Amino acid sequence: SQKYTAIGLLGKATDTLDATGKVTEEKPYDQITKGDLENVLQKFTGDIMQVPPLYSALKKDGERLSTLMKRGEAVEAKPARPVRVYSLSLQQFQPPLFTLDVECGGGFYVRSLVSDIGKELSTCATMQELTRTKHGPFTLEEHVLYEDKWTIDEIARSLEHCTSLLPGEPSHKKLKTEHPGETALSCE
Repeated sequence: SQKYTAIGLLGKATDTLDATGKVTEEKPYDQITKGDLENVLQKFTGDIMQVPPLYSALKKDGERLSTLMKRGEAVEAKPARPVRVYSLSLQQFQPPLFTLDVECGGGFYVRSLVSDIGKELSTCATMQELTRTKHGPFTLEEHVLYEDKWTIDEIARSLEHCTSLLPGEPSHKKLKTEHPGETALSCE
């Protein structure tokens, strides 16, 4: 699973569903309370259906959809597909901004979630910022190495710890090559 912290902005929608896009809609949001937001999050927890964003890395006929769209070609909305949200919680609410912690399975788009939350609250929302805090066995809290620890020993220890979390790594052997200056690497 992956964990993210996302900051959403209420009252604005963009074509990319994030801060890089063009604003396509603006709506009032001052009626929304922290309680409203928390209630809505329950609807987006568990096994849900999600429509991927139009602008995304997904491809159609081998071309990125975002490339086709920027060329002005019509791209039909993609069908909703099942995704899994293990946990979803509101960390902070300072209108128009809200901060979410999300733990989700693969193929999940956090910016679609933020946009859908906006619609569910009868306004609109766009993702301002996204931080991945966990990917597979790695978490930011446990595996980040702070600058004061940037010594050769600490880096080696950190790498060892991270490597130990990965499934059996292949052993790397350097092969002697005929020509000095060339090194070949083989992995069994």
